[in-house]
Amino acid sequence: MARPAVILQDPAGPPWEFAAQTDTGRLRRNNEDSIAFDPRLGLAVLADGMGGYAGGEVASEMAVALLQASMGRWLAQAGPAPGSRAVMKALQQGITQANRAVFNASTVNPALRGMGTTLVSAVFGPCGAVVGHIGDSRCYRLRGGRLTALTRDHSFLQAQIDAGLMTAQEAQASPHRNLVTRALGIGAEVEVDLLHEPAQRGDLYLLCSDGLTDMVTDEQLVSLLTPDIPLADKVALLITVANDNGGKDNVSVILARFGGH
Repeated sequence: MARPAVILQDPAGPPWEFAAQTDTGRLRRNNEDSIAFDPRLGLAVLADGMGGYAGGEVASEMAVALLQASMGRWLAQAGPAPGSRAVMKALQQGITQANRAVFNASTVNPALRGMGTTLVSAVFGPCGAVVGHIGDSRCYRLRGGRLTALTRDHSFLQAQIDAGLMTAQEAQASPHRNLVTRALGIGAEVEVDLLHEPAQRGDLYLLCSDGLTDMVTDEQLVSLLTPDIPLADKVALLITVANDNGGKDNVSVILARFGGH
């Protein structure tokens, strides 16, 4: 069942517009994806959990809630335009703390043992986007009709592609598409990829779980993100197409647009 799309823009904050939605999909009984965003602070967080007996759901919810809380506090104290390096450091620390909390919870509760989650989070501000990423949830940027993947999957298939053992086309048909090589909460320490992307007016950023990218091609993403329609309608359309194409997994989408159309 879909959780309604939300669209908000803070007139006192940076010129960013946001919309988000998460959906269980067509085949899953529960939703192990979690999302959160705060338009006042330009913060977006998305996680896709993994683990038996509700472990994935617990892991993603914990990761999102903890990171939203820690980054929310930091951003509220940092002022209206913190530097990108400071934001990256705070995001690193927040993700590290969330990782330890999820890992500790999995070690003390046998029912949650082995749980973990992917994570993609971004802080959108006057300097652009600062993105932190673990696993195969992704961040894209659409600029001038061109879609660019800003994150690189931490997955078995991506490692195969990087080693020249498989093409991207072969990877699309592989039965091992969901094997991640890095995730939050599966160990006491975690390695996070961080990046800073300056934004231009009209840039559209997409944060999503693999329930979207496994069902919708990059070409389809461009065609769905390009039309001049409200941002919340773009989010709903992405999820509808993912479900129409099979809806094999939970689907979560966060869109952030800089400076209007």
